[in-house]
Amino acid sequence: MTAAPASGAPSARGAEVGRRIGVGLMHGLWRPRVLGAWKVPVSGPVILAVNHSHNIDGPMVMGVAPRPTHFLIKKEAFIGPLGSFLTGIGQLEVDRTTADRTAITRALGVLADGGVLGIFPEGTRGEGDFASLRAGLAYFAVRSGAPIVPVAVLGSTDRRGRLIKGLPPLRSRVDVVFGDPFQAGDRNGRRTRRALDEATERIQKQLTAHLESARHFTGRRATL
Repeated sequence: MTAAPASGAPSARGAEVGRRIGVGLMHGLWRPRVLGAWKVPVSGPVILAVNHSHNIDGPMVMGVAPRPTHFLIKKEAFIGPLGSFLTGIGQLEVDRTTADRTAITRALGVLADGGVLGIFPEGTRGEGDFASLRAGLAYFAVRSGAPIVPVAVLGSTDRRGRLIKGLPPLRSRVDVVFGDPFQAGDRNGRRTRRALDEATERIQKQLTAHLESARHFTGRRATL
């Protein structure tokens, strides 16, 4: 595996290996229906903002996205062999309890190298409705100037599997809906605290609207 670029970002080769593994696993275990993948820019820096209600959401997006993706993943997942595996496939370890400068630098490096950064803007697994966003997504978008592509993963929490209770039923359908890319920052390129707060508000409106549109288009409803 090649060394990381000088920017400190992980190698895109590792993320491509992860994408290929994801393709096999996600299509082998479930039946992903991918909508709007063509909306992801074919080159240049991009941020995928993904709702997060189940542990398979990240691997599912990795396996169906048209480009290799480097996700910011909580450091608690980087334990033992799994940690080495995640690092090897180009994923980024982040400490959610503090301003993790190493993770920030490496994530910005992904974007500076024209790569795809995957973020769960809610910060942790929950209802997956984009109701509560952390400021990290706005910071990366405003600082890098990269467009945000909203991604809705629907169906991963509809039912529990019979064999493995913690996973969706094998061969069940999971919808992944990519939205239109948009810019989070204003035209002035401001990076002040107020600018980030305003960007967060714009992002939340865009992500919420995309989620509602995806639910309507796929015929799925919010899980109660």
